[in-house]
Amino acid sequence: MFAADLFKDKIIIVSGGGSGIGKAITKQYLSYGAKVYIASRKEERLKTAIAELSEFGACDSFALDIRDADKVAAFADYVKEKEGRLDILINNAGGQFPSLAENISTNGWNAVINTNLNGTFYMTSQMAKSFFIPQKEGIIINIIANIYRGFPGMCHTGAARAGVDNLTKSLAIEWAKHNIRVNAVAPGIIYSSGFQQYPKELVAGLAQKIPMKRMGEVDEVGHLTLFLSSPMAAFITGETVYLDGGHHLAGDVFEV
Repeated sequence: MFAADLFKDKIIIVSGGGSGIGKAITKQYLSYGAKVYIASRKEERLKTAIAELSEFGACDSFALDIRDADKVAAFADYVKEKEGRLDILINNAGGQFPSLAENISTNGWNAVINTNLNGTFYMTSQMAKSFFIPQKEGIIINIIANIYRGFPGMCHTGAARAGVDNLTKSLAIEWAKHNIRVNAVAPGIIYSSGFQQYPKELVAGLAQKIPMKRMGEVDEVGHLTLFLSSPMAAFITGETVYLDGGHHLAGDVFEV
C-alpha cells in the first residue's frame, strides 16, 4: 500500500517513541525514509531505543518531560537548529494506572491530566508556533484511547483523552487556514509493553470481549498513523479513528 519512499526526507517527532506503540510507529516511519526524533523522560530507554531503531533509518532523541513547557520549547529549538523544519508531530507520550475513581488521589489525578492532556497541548502548541504555522503546513496525530463509552476503571485518563479528542476537533478547524491537519487515533486493547504493566486479574479474558476475539498489535496502530499522515489522507482532518476490533461499539473496557 505504501511506496518505499513515502516519507523520504520528512522530519517527524514521536513523543513516547522509546517503547511500545511509539517505538513501533517510529520504526515504520524510518522504514519509509523519514528522519525521526523520539522524546521520552528516561534517557536510558532512549539510548536503548536509538540503538535498535537506527538500524531502520536516521533517528535522534531528546530527553523530555512533556509536562514541562520550557523543556518542550527547548526540544523545538533543538529540532529547528538541526533540521530547520518539522513535517509531522505524533503525540504518543502518556501514562495512567488502573484505579476506581474513589481511590484516585489528587496527586494521581493531576499526574495523569498533566501528562495526557496538558503535555499534549504543550507539544502541539509549541510545534505549531515554531514550525507548522510559519511553514503554512503540518500534520498532527494524537494517539489517545478507547473513550467511546467512558473509561470505567481509569476515569482520569478517560477525562484527559476526551480532552485531547476535543482538542483534535477544535484545532483542526482553527488551523485549517494554515494547511495543518489534526487527527487522532484511538487504540483499543493493544498488546504492548505498556499493557503488560496492568495486573493479570484486570486484563484476564479481555480478548474474548472484543468482537474480533483478539487484541490489537502495535504495528496496526503504526499502519493507521502512517496512513493518516500520508498524502492519501490529505482531505481528512478533525477525525478520531478507533482501532479496536469493534470494541468501542460492543462493551466496556474493564469490569469494575
